[in-house]
Amino acid sequence: MNRNPVLYDYWRSSASYRVRIALNLLGLETELRPVNLLTGANQTEDYLSMNPQGLLPTLVIDGKHLTQSLAIIEYLHATTKGSKLLPEKIDGQYQVRQLAYAIAMEIHPVCNLSVAKHVSELTGGGDETKVNWMRHFINKGLTAFEGLLQDTDGPFCFGDQPTMADCCLIPQLYNADRWGVDTTGFARIETVRKTTDGLEPFKVAHPDAVGAPPAE
Repeated sequence: MNRNPVLYDYWRSSASYRVRIALNLLGLETELRPVNLLTGANQTEDYLSMNPQGLLPTLVIDGKHLTQSLAIIEYLHATTKGSKLLPEKIDGQYQVRQLAYAIAMEIHPVCNLSVAKHVSELTGGGDETKVNWMRHFINKGLTAFEGLLQDTDGPFCFGDQPTMADCCLIPQLYNADRWGVDTTGFARIETVRKTTDGLEPFKVAHPDAVGAPPAE
């Protein structure tokens, strides 16, 4: 099957970053097409025709336009032979989903930059309010995530190979670093970070490797 994946993404988008990691782990050579959030390129008629939410990423694969990062990753797992993004056994699948959802559905929504910016505008707090908001909720979320990891073993979030959970954690750690959140006290999380740091699928998915899109 000639899949020809094309990923419409933004370099610093956590959701896009997750999918880039997953595609790399599956060995799917993908064309990246940057959509510049800063210029509103995600709100153009052409982009909204693919993704009515105007969110990133959108993955074009198998003749389909797929949206929502975790749904995309689950689709890739189900349609790619040999995928290990989810474990074989149901209990393992539950744990990986639990971890992935804890990032994507708990930390990410409240720490979306548009949310923090709106809070800052409503309170008149400026950049300091935005930074404090991000630090508070990222730290709170990662504290809970560290607790969830106590029920798993191995150098990754679950076991001895990367899964969908790692695809979610590593972009969240990028955001933690960006906002000055100290993660050194999270022993299991830092083990996962060090393990993935040396792996090519994670390195080439990193925002610094992808690079910012040119101004439009």
